Amino acid sequence: MKKQLTRLLRPKLFVKSLMDISLDDLISQGTKGIVVDLDNTLTIWESEELPPETVGWIDLVKKRGLKVCLVSNNKGERIKRIAAILDIPFVEKASKPRRRAFRLGMEALGTNPWETAVIGDQIFTDVLGGNRLKLYTILVVPMSTYEFTGTRFMRILERAVLNRIRRSEEI
Repeated sequence: MKKQLTRLLRPKLFVKSLMDISLDDLISQGTKGIVVDLDNTLTIWESEELPPETVGWIDLVKKRGLKVCLVSNNKGERIKRIAAILDIPFVEKASKPRRRAFRLGMEALGTNPWETAVIGDQIFTDVLGGNRLKLYTILVVPMSTYEFTGTRFMRILERAVLNRIRRSEEI
């Protein structure tokens, strides 16, 4: 894999879940806002139920002085209801990995690229899009294997990319 492509697809941090992200580390590196994905990051695909630990984590993030914006390729009432429950702004129909989606998220947060983190479960949407703008990208393990058919296909490519990245780090 070419260096440029590897750089764009490599998350800065890879964690099992939101709960494994150190808010102290984010704050100490100057992060002021977080753009977060919805499906399989905050809740399982197509669900309107937010796990209590997700709600608690978002509350903790806000208590620590960080702003959060939900940026999703989804649209409609579901994303609006979830954003309302979490009391955070949102960008729907984001078309990630397009830069515009992340710029709209940063606009809602009032942040610049160097003070914004992106958290999501997909390399080809969340990580690629965030890295294109030089945001701090965090990849989480998907909450569920239940997901859109197209996403399941992309997971095959993601595994290949992650294996390649891991091998390059061992050298």
